[in-house]
Amino acid sequence: MLELTSLTAGYHGGTVLHGLDAEVPAGGVHAVVGHNGAGKTTLVHAVAGLLRPGSGTVRLDGTDVTGWPPHRVAHAGIGLVPQGRRVFGSLTVAEHLLLAHRPRRRAGAVGGEWGIGRVLDLLPRLGERRGHRGGELSGGEQQMLALARALLGSPRVLLLDEPTEGLAPGLTRQVHALVGTLAAEGLAVLLVSPSPESAAACADTVTVLTSGRVTARFDGAEVRADQAALREALALAPLRAEG
Repeated sequence: MLELTSLTAGYHGGTVLHGLDAEVPAGGVHAVVGHNGAGKTTLVHAVAGLLRPGSGTVRLDGTDVTGWPPHRVAHAGIGLVPQGRRVFGSLTVAEHLLLAHRPRRRAGAVGGEWGIGRVLDLLPRLGERRGHRGGELSGGEQQMLALARALLGSPRVLLLDEPTEGLAPGLTRQVHALVGTLAAEGLAVLLVSPSPESAAACADTVTVLTSGRVTARFDGAEVRADQAALREALALAPLRAEG
């Protein structure tokens, strides 16, 4: 389980994220949705160790990992799929996978070890493109490659920063299906997105973040049945933040 308590973070002395509380259980998907500038990427970076929190705690299965450097956070079991994919244009898919694969002796890897063969079974298109360079891949293929890199660390928690950004509707649905598959494997998934549709598609819990503060929280199944309350919360969020 990933547990965030009173988490505060920011840049250059300014505060972006204000006292956020959230939990992501093993096998669960927690979506954080908000407009651009709401603090979503700041949240992901604080959890991944790319940004040191100002206060509060990040706990992974009860272990306090707050402020750990990124490599220690990753080794502890938190994997990141960053916004924008960030693949290397000159490296082939096969080279990306070889560089990312780090066999873990860590106890408790969810669903067992994620090796290259297992990742390619999940993402067969990458197997077809193994000899192609990152710069030759489509946006959807780059997203699959970014996801594969994270899985090759055998994480217990997966952080997805706007994973469907710029993707066609069909590819977006494929990403959502993959998120569901990974949760069924026992991973805890924290997904951030500006899109209520993305949040509603696969989440068990949906949190609305506005100006770095939680302004609403919904059950995912209820949101899938009717998005009106979530859309209203997003529409009213800027007014609440100013008040």
